[in-house]
Amino acid sequence: MEFKHLVEAAEKWCSGNPFDLIFAEEDDERRLDFYAEPGVSFYVLCPGGNDSFHVWSESEDCLPFLQLAQDYISSCGKKTLLEVLEKVFTSFRPLLGLPDIEDDSFEHYHADMEGEPGPDHQQMGVSQQ
Repeated sequence: MEFKHLVEAAEKWCSGNPFDLIFAEEDDERRLDFYAEPGVSFYVLCPGGNDSFHVWSESEDCLPFLQLAQDYISSCGKKTLLEVLEKVFTSFRPLLGLPDIEDDSFEHYHADMEGEPGPDHQQMGVSQQ
């Protein structure tokens, strides 16, 4: 993808969360730098050719939180910039003082699954006649 399209996608992504795109450089590296209060920063190196995205932070406080995003990027399959940014945002939610949405949805899922199956759900090993 052309770098200018990556920049546009990053700017659009920033409009829906606390991060700002503070720097975009194509000359030496295809690099996008992001920042949010209180001092949460990271950058994304965008692939050229068959490379994959790379995320990193120069802040030692932020680095441990990027492990989830780094694991996601290195997993199978090509990732889009928006997929990578969403994973980074999820990773940084505790630093930003936001609730962990994955835990909430997981608890909600289990709350829905508790109790007896409804009349339209057949239990394993029990035939309905």
